[in-house]
Amino acid sequence: MRFATIDCGTTNSRVYVVDENGKVLGRASRKVGVRDTAINGNNQALKNGLREAFDSALVESGACEGEIRCILSSGMITSELGLIEIPHLWAPCSVEALAAHIQLVADLGVFPSTIPLYFVPGIKNLYAPASATMRDVRTLDFMRGEETQVAGLLARSAIPLPGVVVILSSHTKFIPLDGTGGILGSVTTLSGQLYEAIIKETFVGKSIRKEDDFEDGEYFNPAVVDLACECVESSGLLRSLMFPRFLDTLLHIPWYDRKLFTETLLAAEDIRALEQVKTLMDIHGVTFALVGVGRRCSIYRHLLEKTIRTTNSTFSITREEEIDQLSIQGIISIAEKAGILI
Repeated sequence: MRFATIDCGTTNSRVYVVDENGKVLGRASRKVGVRDTAINGNNQALKNGLREAFDSALVESGACEGEIRCILSSGMITSELGLIEIPHLWAPCSVEALAAHIQLVADLGVFPSTIPLYFVPGIKNLYAPASATMRDVRTLDFMRGEETQVAGLLARSAIPLPGVVVILSSHTKFIPLDGTGGILGSVTTLSGQLYEAIIKETFVGKSIRKEDDFEDGEYFNPAVVDLACECVESSGLLRSLMFPRFLDTLLHIPWYDRKLFTETLLAAEDIRALEQVKTLMDIHGVTFALVGVGRRCSIYRHLLEKTIRTTNSTFSITREEEIDQLSIQGIISIAEKAGILI
């Protein structure tokens, strides 16, 4: 049995052709997501990118369209900026509830019409729509796509429960899980997109560019991380974002330390969101599972262990193939519970 899975995000989309065990037979990605819809005012770029990625993954797998049993999709593809809006489910929400509400969608003019197309809904924090006001905004949050990664972690029994999953991507998303694996909600920040904007749209980008052959992918200096954290605490994020320029032009600190410093400024600001996580669950003593690129996970792990100061343990999932498998195994688990892959 072969089928396709789609993970559509804010800035990137990935398509995989896999077998019933989740083995990847073909894969393709495109730097296209719902951000393009927001910028362009229509979703044509998203449609084109998704179809190109599907066709490329199909060719790499060696399969033909008739061999693909179904397409399973999750992420921002189900938002108002995606292909079709699917309502969020309320938190707390189990994997079984996600399976019960997976939706078969009619032909959208993107993928082959002969292949059944299923969408996994997202999850939103619990609130009272009839009585909520602007003052309740701090309690609001939602996710689209991360719920399948959580399902992948749970399918592998990869996190002790209760626990908190921290997904580090175009957003940072804290997702607390109860003792049964139920998703209690989420707390999201814009840190990933803000970092990209800082690099591309401000003069700070010049001060954190690579200047020599030093490979900084695994570089980590706790003294630099601690200093950046102290600067955010004492001077605030906006003032601290000036400091990489000073480190560059006045102190001539190496570029890789300036880059690490800048990355940590946003991470330190993210850690402040833990206060909101505590409104969803008591985090004392629970395990934090970090999902993202290695150096970013190292920064957050250091700050978490420094900030929480309890018996909390942390571990990281950083390999790209392993992160991909979380979404794949998660959506397989949901589809199996829904009876789609029997």
